[in-house]
Amino acid sequence: MKRKNGTGTRPDKHKSSSLPVEKNVEYEAEIVGINHDGEGVGRVNGFTLFVAGALPGERVLLKVVHTKKQYGYGKLLRIIEASPERVKPDCGIYEQCGGCQLQHLSYEAQLKVKRQQVVDNLERIGKLRVFREDLVQEQGQDKSQGQGIIVHPTLGMNDPWRYRNKAQVPFGEEEGGLIGGFYAQGSHRIIDMEKCLIQHEANDDVVAEVKKIGKQLGISAYREETHQGLLRHVVVKVGFRTGEIMVVLITNGTRIPHEREWVEGIRAAVPGVKSICHNVNTKQTNVIFGDVTRVLWGSEVIYDYIGEIKFAISPRSFFQVNPVQTDLLYGKALEYAALTGGETVVDAYCGIGTISLFLAQRAGQVYGVEIVEEAIADARKNAELNGITNVHFEAGLAEVVLPAWKSQGVKPDVIVVDPPRKGCELSLLETILELQPRRVVYVSCNASTLARDLRVLENGGYRTVEVQPVDMFPHTTHIESVCSLIYKGFE
Repeated sequence: MKRKNGTGTRPDKHKSSSLPVEKNVEYEAEIVGINHDGEGVGRVNGFTLFVAGALPGERVLLKVVHTKKQYGYGKLLRIIEASPERVKPDCGIYEQCGGCQLQHLSYEAQLKVKRQQVVDNLERIGKLRVFREDLVQEQGQDKSQGQGIIVHPTLGMNDPWRYRNKAQVPFGEEEGGLIGGFYAQGSHRIIDMEKCLIQHEANDDVVAEVKKIGKQLGISAYREETHQGLLRHVVVKVGFRTGEIMVVLITNGTRIPHEREWVEGIRAAVPGVKSICHNVNTKQTNVIFGDVTRVLWGSEVIYDYIGEIKFAISPRSFFQVNPVQTDLLYGKALEYAALTGGETVVDAYCGIGTISLFLAQRAGQVYGVEIVEEAIADARKNAELNGITNVHFEAGLAEVVLPAWKSQGVKPDVIVVDPPRKGCELSLLETILELQPRRVVYVSCNASTLARDLRVLENGGYRTVEVQPVDMFPHTTHIESVCSLIYKGFE
């Protein structure tokens, strides 16, 4: 194997490649950063290489495995100089499983990396100026003076383990036996697991019991390549405050053999089970749920709380997976809305009403809109469940419904958006600019689309005041943020 130092010579000028590195050659590299996939960002002869498993501040030996014009990928062979923030992962299958990407980085460093991810996107994609928080504290400068966006330190967890209230576990077969776990990174190969340290313990118990029952009953696992086999996924939902558990068996077939044995086995092994459901998905798709769900035993829903608001959770309804951090996230959204009791608020991606009901505690009237009709039905039920009457929910496209509300005399003081990873539709952003609410609160799960959308709003007359990153998914690369924007005419 050929090996070159990171500061070595370029490839021979007679070679066809003009890149400063060669494929299948070993190099020493300095790791200068970390990207949104959790890969170390290395430099060799000025060329960027992404290296899974490497951390900022490290010097490593790598082998170049793939190159493009502007960057390439290297395989980590050896750590020459380790980062002081490197830690031993607690999970025994961490290096095989693709569920987490940052367990080898100390939690304190993870929080700093995630804040920097937000900052980098705001500056590079949004072309926005980020004001340093330390200068605000040291020089006594006022964040309201328009000198840049304050990005606060990431709000982390006191105990960043066992935080997920929902598991979606694919099933497969290995040497004739049923296995269940998570996909290896970048593949659909299932890594069998006995426990997952970011899942609630009850999720592990249910998955283990489903595997045990399936093996005893001779149940086959679904195979994507042939579209044969029965068991596709098991989905487990846990109410952190209530202790209630829902189990959903998702099958490639309309019936479950030995249905009674499934129900009895799960009930006996897992205290707290309130609902056992069956979802049918016979489509050749990567989508987990099918269209038909029936209750095998127990209730149609389980319940849990965010703050003092109680929510009914059905098999297919979306509910934030980290209830501890969701309380912080929504509390910050409520703070940024700056409600005094009489405001009209629009929640433009309201889902099952989670943020809407939070805001309704301090607003005069809240209007929630969501394209998924089932979610709107759940939102209305959740409002009734909590006796909240100053909310109105409607199904449809926000960019269509909001102008209709305007024609009916609805003039929002605050608009809250909590879009999916792709960010807000441009037509919705244009609608917000037409309505000109005093404040916009943007809840984001994707820093790059957040930055893109903030640039549109800034161009339309808004100023982004501050951003609060919240670590909803410790040990992964994901970061959520809450942003406060104010219309310049109201400053």
